[in-house]
Amino acid sequence: MNVEQLTRLFKEQRMLDDRILENHNLKTKDLLKDKLLAFYVEVGELANETRCFKFWSVKPASEEEVILEEYVDGVHFLLSIGLDLEFNHVEQLIQQFKQISRGSLTEHFHAVIEKINRLSEEITQDHYQELYNEYLSLGIVLGFSSNDMIDAYFKKNQINHERQQSSY
Repeated sequence: MNVEQLTRLFKEQRMLDDRILENHNLKTKDLLKDKLLAFYVEVGELANETRCFKFWSVKPASEEEVILEEYVDGVHFLLSIGLDLEFNHVEQLIQQFKQISRGSLTEHFHAVIEKINRLSEEITQDHYQELYNEYLSLGIVLGFSSNDMIDAYFKKNQINHERQQSSY
């Protein structure tokens, strides 16, 4: 993902966030803790679709399209959290991104959850950077390219705007 693409994602997320705040009369409310919990839940839903931890089951993972949509739900919250933290150093996110290699998909999920918890406990831009790296690494391990993520983000973003229009 390059600087222009990530800048555009943050811009699009800002428009969606502003619309949600307006529609639900939340402009004066601090939603960071709610967004962190929502992100945590989305990561759980994503793990559930991959079934990577379900050692007791022979049922396969969901189709790639379903997993990608769940992953992108998390991207929405990741961007929204970054906006709340006024993290506007897109170049820094890109430059400091290092793909993290872990043993198993389950270990990647644990690492993302650990980074969410760390950011919840101590809200810093460094901890946001770590969470960003970890979540993007998870996407890569899941087999998604930057273009896959970006295309799916815009597709889901459109759905999210439609939901706001229809009082979701």
